[in-house]
Amino acid sequence: MKKVKIVAVVGSLRQESLNRQLALAAQELLGEKADFELLDYADLPLFNEDIEFPTPAAVSRVREQVNSADGVWFFTPEYNHFFPGVLKNLIDWLSRPISKQERKMVLAGKPAAVSGISTGTSGTLLAQHHLVALISSLNMDVMNVPRLTIPGHLQQVDEHGKLTLTSSKRYLERQATAFINFIQKRLQQHE
Repeated sequence: MKKVKIVAVVGSLRQESLNRQLALAAQELLGEKADFELLDYADLPLFNEDIEFPTPAAVSRVREQVNSADGVWFFTPEYNHFFPGVLKNLIDWLSRPISKQERKMVLAGKPAAVSGISTGTSGTLLAQHHLVALISSLNMDVMNVPRLTIPGHLQQVDEHGKLTLTSSKRYLERQATAFINFIQKRLQQHE
C-alpha cells in the first residue's frame, strides 16, 4: 500500500501557535507512516472575484499542494466561538474552480480530519462544528470520528509555552492512525 500524503492546514498564522505545534506533534507521531507537510498560506490575498482570474500565484501554489495530497488535516483554534478568518479565506479560495475553463475544485471528495487546542473549556468544539459544516457542504469526505478537541492548554504546555501533550498524546495518536486508515480506505475504493 502506498504511503499517504497529508497536508496540514493550521488555522492560525502565528509561528508558535498551539495549533501549529499540535500539527507538528502529529507530524512527529506519524513519522514514516505518511508524507506530512504544513500548508503555508500566509501570503494569500483576501478572496475577491475581481482578482480571481488570472489566478494569483499564491493561490495556484496552495491549490496544487492541496490537490496533490491524499488528505487534509485541519488544526484550528477557536476565535469568538468560530474558526479564524484566515482559514475561511483559504477555504474560499480552495472552493472556487481552478480556471474559467475547468470547473474542478480541489476540496471536493478530499478526505479531511479536524483537530484543535484552545485555552477555553470547549477545546475548539464550536469552531470545529462550524468548520465541519462548511467543508462538508464543499463535498469534503470528513472523518467525524475521532475528532480531537483539547481544552485548557495550560496543562499541556511547558514553562516556555511549548506543547507537551501530556494527557492528550494518546488521542492524537488514535486520530492519526484513524486518519491514515480512513484515507487508505478511500484510495482503495477509487482504484
